[in-house]
Amino acid sequence: MPPVPPLVRLDEFTYQIPRDEAAGMRVPGVLFSDEALLGGVAGDPSLGQLANVATLPGIEAHALAMPDIHFGYGFPVGGVAAFGLDDGVVSPGGIGYDINCGVRLIRSSLTVEEVRPRLPALMERLYREVPSGVGSHGGRPLAPREMDEVLSGGARWAVEHGLGRTEDLAFQEEEGCLAGADPAGVSDAARKRGTKQLGTLGSGNHFLEVQAVDRTFDPAFAETLGLPPGRVVVMLHTGSRGLGHQVATDFIQRMDRRLARDGVTLVDRQLSCAPIASEDGQAYLGAMAAGANFAWANRQAITAGVRRAFSAVFERPDRDLDLAVVYDIAHNIAKVEEHRVDGGSKRLLVHRKGATRAFPAGRDEVPSTYRPHGQPVLIPGDMGTASYVLAGLPTSMERSFGSSCHGAGRRLSRHAANRTFRYDEVTRKLAQQGIVVRSATREGVTEEAPGAYKDVEEVVRVAEGAGLTKRVARLVPLGVVKG
Repeated sequence: MPPVPPLVRLDEFTYQIPRDEAAGMRVPGVLFSDEALLGGVAGDPSLGQLANVATLPGIEAHALAMPDIHFGYGFPVGGVAAFGLDDGVVSPGGIGYDINCGVRLIRSSLTVEEVRPRLPALMERLYREVPSGVGSHGGRPLAPREMDEVLSGGARWAVEHGLGRTEDLAFQEEEGCLAGADPAGVSDAARKRGTKQLGTLGSGNHFLEVQAVDRTFDPAFAETLGLPPGRVVVMLHTGSRGLGHQVATDFIQRMDRRLARDGVTLVDRQLSCAPIASEDGQAYLGAMAAGANFAWANRQAITAGVRRAFSAVFERPDRDLDLAVVYDIAHNIAKVEEHRVDGGSKRLLVHRKGATRAFPAGRDEVPSTYRPHGQPVLIPGDMGTASYVLAGLPTSMERSFGSSCHGAGRRLSRHAANRTFRYDEVTRKLAQQGIVVRSATREGVTEEAPGAYKDVEEVVRVAEGAGLTKRVARLVPLGVVKG
């Protein structure tokens, strides 16, 4: 485990690890947090990981950590780092094994009063329509030629094959397809793992949750998003499944071999990397983009399952129930973006791991309908508390390369949560709140028990106080499908 460096408080919501606190740091580390959240980070090796990220070649300005920071592979979860294209590196540990794990929000025209009587039937139908659990096969099988098309086309491929609406694409980051994908860079092992997983939820912290809009903080933007109080929505959280995991595994091993051949020793071998401009760096970026596209196609296929479930339970065509995509955002990805550094504009490769883009109003990357307000940022809590819709702020560009947190952030590891919580007790408490739970396994519930996570209200407060995002709407759970 990396040593835990000391923090210097810069303001109420910003802390710094100075450059001279750890050997080899090229830039300072910056953590967005507050005193309440710091209690859960004190002594946490994730801070040592943040300092380690600051040692990587070509890193610009600072290594960043969001308020939901926790220990990860190489980079901390909640980590953001930007690298110059000429002298910087790309590190799979800065994207994560679940490439383009992300969150999608789907609105409906239904109210809580309309949904509550049919909620058990709805959760059962969603559980049947969207396979979940470890491995979770049962999705749409892909022939070899189709796999190439998915890896190149992302969500557009899914729409063109009857798994969505053309208008869905406008409300996804990158319109559901990351440019530069190279399907040829995805190994046979990765393809095999993904062949039967399109349209599946998976396990771990992945979920499909029926929620209600509890409160709005920016009524004008909430109205534009179609999120008035009392409206029922669906939030889903999943990524590239076994395919993305294998892509990461393949390239970490490839980069390890390169570093050993070149005699390079890193402060942490989990920071395995390659120069962006190198053959290995470019090959990884092409395969990573292909994995990201698989994830967008996966969430699009799950959306089709959600629409089938609602249509069956409420006995109406899905368009009559609205069921439009509000937004889809990635939180494990690296992308080339234009940012201001040292008073000038520079193209950088921004790594976001357990962190989302949070661009402000006026940016071309924001869907035109939302551009006057800013990019939606989707922040799931845990299955017993609230989730949030936020909007990016101009100060996020200055402070965090246009980034924000991606969720509440784990307080306990999955193993610790399983030791701490009992399935019967967790489900009983959720039932007392009127929350219906369907899960493939008992561990799927105990690993993700509300007590395993930080306080989402505090995490969102810090993100807002630090000038990264502002609150738009608060969502509360009605029912959840867990892997």
